[in-house]
This record gives sequence, structure tokens and C-alpha cells, in this order.
Amino acid sequence: MDQTRLDVDPTQPFALSDGDALFLDFDGTLVEIADRPELVRPPQDLAELLQACAERLDGALAIISGRRLQDIDAFLQPLKLPGAGLHGAELRSTADAALELAEHANLAAAAAAVRAELGDLAGLLIENKGAALAVHYRHCPHAAAQVERALRRAVEQEPVEIVAGKFVFEARPRGIDKGSAVRRLMQVAPFAGRRPIFVGDDVTDEDGIAAVQSLDGFGIKVGGGSSAARHRLQGPAAVADWLRRGVQQRSPR
Repeated sequence: MDQTRLDVDPTQPFALSDGDALFLDFDGTLVEIADRPELVRPPQDLAELLQACAERLDGALAIISGRRLQDIDAFLQPLKLPGAGLHGAELRSTADAALELAEHANLAAAAAAVRAELGDLAGLLIENKGAALAVHYRHCPHAAAQVERALRRAVEQEPVEIVAGKFVFEARPRGIDKGSAVRRLMQVAPFAGRRPIFVGDDVTDEDGIAAVQSLDGFGIKVGGGSSAARHRLQGPAAVADWLRRGVQQRSPR
């Protein structure tokens, strides 16, 4: 990927405009990544900050995450936002909308098969999310190839695809990704007709970044690594600072 496009002042990628639609990843973007998914500790003012941003954008702010939306809601309570969970297998177009769930396989047997094959690996975490199955190997990074092979064998008869993230391999419904989630949300109010912006840190966020940039928007890559994004921020603290400036500055598109 073209690295020259990423030589941008990380504290000033660009200003939010009144006509923007903002799509935010969660882990590694809004919160620091933890050793285990349930150990994440959001900043104390995160929900308040996101609420202020949503109000600034007339509700056009969504969380696009590999987590289930019910988990995002728990971290941000009492705030509830539009968004997509499980990389887009779950979709909620407004905070009050009913959850739309894509058709998906029952991955319980696959999870059991992976556990049976890799149960001796210390530190391995197998997370069955229902529509997706994630195998985290942060504490046994030497086993990456072994983990990927085991997961592929376990789901080879299922209508899923394997995606790689930061110390995780995940099986998700085929044809579902963060880019498709963004495109669906951009077809409905309050997102339709706005300039889309996607902010994310991981490989799976590249689909969202590609989607918004194909719709004349902007991607922001959080942290290091290659990316198609046109802008970059250093980490969750820098993302929070950028969001605060967006709330405080009134910049018409």
C-alpha cells in the first residue's frame, strides 16, 4: 500500500464538518486493547464524548466493531448508538432500531473442535460470538500458524470466511465486513447524503476505510502499520483529542 499518503501531522488529520457521518471502530481506536476482550476499560468520559459528537453530527455516528453490539452498549451505558457488530453481521441503523442479524451458521461445533485441537496451548482464548468465532492468541503468538490451520479445518464446511486481526483469527459470515456495513448505513437516515469518515486500527478496518474513500470520504488509520487511509492518528488518546476538537469547532462542509 502507498505509504507516502500517510505522512500527515497525526494531531491534525482534518476537522470534522457539520455534514459528516462518522464510523468508529472500538478496540484499539476508542479504547486501548486489553489482554482479554472483557478486560477493556473505556476512558471515564468516553460515553459523554461520543454523545456530544453524535449531537454535533445530528445522530450520524456509529460504532463498527467485531464485538457484539450488546457488548458495546454495556461498555458505553447508558449511551446507545447506531452501529454494526460482528463486522457487520449485526446492524442497527439508529439507537432505537431493532437489531438486524444476517443469516449465519451455528459455530458451536466448530468452537468445540478448535478447543479439542488446541486445548493445550496456554493463554489461548476461543470466543464464540454466535455469528462469528474468534480465536485469540495474544499470549501464545508463536502458535499463529497452528491456530489458523485449526480454525480453517473446524469451519471448512461452514459458509464463513477467515479474517486475521491483531493476534486473532476470526471466522465470520461470508460476504460480511465493515465496508458492507458502512455502505448499508450510508443508504439510510441520518447517514445518507453525508461525507463518511471511518476511523480504525486493525486489518479488518481496511474494508471500512476503503468503503468511505470510495464514497468521497476519508479513512483515518489509528497507530502503526500499512493502510489505504489518507490520514493517521497515533492511538486512542489521539482519537479522543480529535473528537473533542470536532465537538468544539464548528466547521461547515
